Amino acid sequence: MILPGVTYYQVVFTLPSELSELALANRHEMADLLVGSAWKTLSKQIKSEQDYDPAAISVLHTWNQKLDSHWHVHLLVPGEGPSLSGPTWKRALSPVDSASSDGYHLVRVDPLRQAYRRRAIAKLQRLRRSGKLNFGGKFESLRNDADWDAFIEKLESKKWVAFIQPPPSESSSANQVVRYLTRYLTGGPISDRRIRAADSKEVTFMAREGARTGGERSQVPITLSTTEFIQKWCLHVQPNQLTKTRYFGGWCNQRQAAYRSRCEELFSALDHSYDSIDPLETAGDLTNHCADLLCPAYGSDRMELIEQTPKPTWAELLDRESDACPAWYGAIQQMDFVRMLWDKYGIGCEDWDMRNALESAKALEPKRSSNDQLRLPGFWRPDPLVAFDLIDSR
Repeated sequence: MILPGVTYYQVVFTLPSELSELALANRHEMADLLVGSAWKTLSKQIKSEQDYDPAAISVLHTWNQKLDSHWHVHLLVPGEGPSLSGPTWKRALSPVDSASSDGYHLVRVDPLRQAYRRRAIAKLQRLRRSGKLNFGGKFESLRNDADWDAFIEKLESKKWVAFIQPPPSESSSANQVVRYLTRYLTGGPISDRRIRAADSKEVTFMAREGARTGGERSQVPITLSTTEFIQKWCLHVQPNQLTKTRYFGGWCNQRQAAYRSRCEELFSALDHSYDSIDPLETAGDLTNHCADLLCPAYGSDRMELIEQTPKPTWAELLDRESDACPAWYGAIQQMDFVRMLWDKYGIGCEDWDMRNALESAKALEPKRSSNDQLRLPGFWRPDPLVAFDLIDSR
């Protein structure tokens, strides 16, 4: 439930690199540890410092731009809410001694980081004591108590990353902030537009890198072997039953209806025209409240689903003759196929392919006149489709 006029923050919590690597063999456990510790820490601090009932939506990510294992969670959090101490609406305010000069403040960041670290490490200790952590490879030694204690001591000495990001500008609306977060809701670890070149040996793509958290703003080309690129990409395929998006506090399923009703009552009393924009809304008329949201062509504030495209299966993605197959992967498969033909038939493989295509066409259409052209598909797939135009010389 998004209320225009309310400030929304993005809060990001990150696991240290050691735990991001350990998470590869403990995905469900570390996802619960990360997301649960982040929300419980933030919720407790909002209640303590700002005295309002918080809510959040979280999105789990397991990668950075270089496709390394980099576990972090993005949370969208309203900077206002129903008061915990009375029937009023409370807005997050900066403390008197705050050095903030931009007018935005959710909670104190340093105590947030420290509390997040304590809570996450305590959860990690409980997981080990209950035998729910898998150790192997470089982490095999952590089965030993002394090595485990040293590992925990190292984690406690590190500065864990948690930062609060206000809206991009003072003029940013609630909808703009939500649209910004939706970029994290869908898609995989890398988009096609970042891939600059790919063949059977190497893949080159653009990525941020640098000492600053999250990398520098400018991007540089990164080149990996094709095998290494595929291995890194596959690290971020989430297993079944691992929830990527979760709702907390007032936005969780159990409380959503009551929380919404309370927000509507308290927020409307602030001399706001209550404009609630809810993607899950199925009832109520927003036309009188949200005239600026009406479609200029049809005057409607509703969208109608006209087409739905299901996600392709892995079999479709890896089939070079499927429309869902990425062009760069299909190109690699094409090259392998051509090399196989070359090795098998030698320098005359092109003649063999042309002759085979022509003979197949003759068998299918034996009664074509000599003036007709045969348009025969070649072996180049999937994109673009190359066809041979051959003249039957009978």
